[in-house]
Amino acid sequence: MLHLSRLFLLSYVIALLTSCLGYTVGPVQPTFMKGVHRVAVPIFKNITLAPDVEALATTTVIKQLQQDGTYQISGEDQADAVVRGTIINVQRTRARALRGNTLATSEFNLLVTIQFRVVRPNTDALLTQREISGVSSFFVGNDVASQERQAIPLAVEDAAVQFTSFLSEGW
Repeated sequence: MLHLSRLFLLSYVIALLTSCLGYTVGPVQPTFMKGVHRVAVPIFKNITLAPDVEALATTTVIKQLQQDGTYQISGEDQADAVVRGTIINVQRTRARALRGNTLATSEFNLLVTIQFRVVRPNTDALLTQREISGVSSFFVGNDVASQERQAIPLAVEDAAVQFTSFLSEGW
């Protein structure tokens, strides 16, 4: 009887230890980012007519990566990967018409599309790339241009959150 209880206890301990074999503590990187711990984010390119979006997008992506904490931000000389971004589209589309006047607009959607490429720093070997669109909306007042400028940071932040999620979680 004593031998049977020891055998049961031993099998219980083995089952308990092997059930946690696949568990890891901390962030689990996607396979395309395997071995990457430090990331450099140089200033993005802007091929649109919207001014100063490249600096805003770069700092927003850096802040999101720092907030996520999966990767450390560093210079290109110390980085395991480099995030290269290009703002390819800043587009305002009509979302809602004024009541009683279908030709006038009361709300716009703002779409900012950024093409991200993650490469190795010395070889420029492509690790991954993705085109991500961030969306924001704003209501029309007296000055549409200034309201659009205020909506751009929200759309850029939406794109940065999506990209950071893609880099740290793989989707």
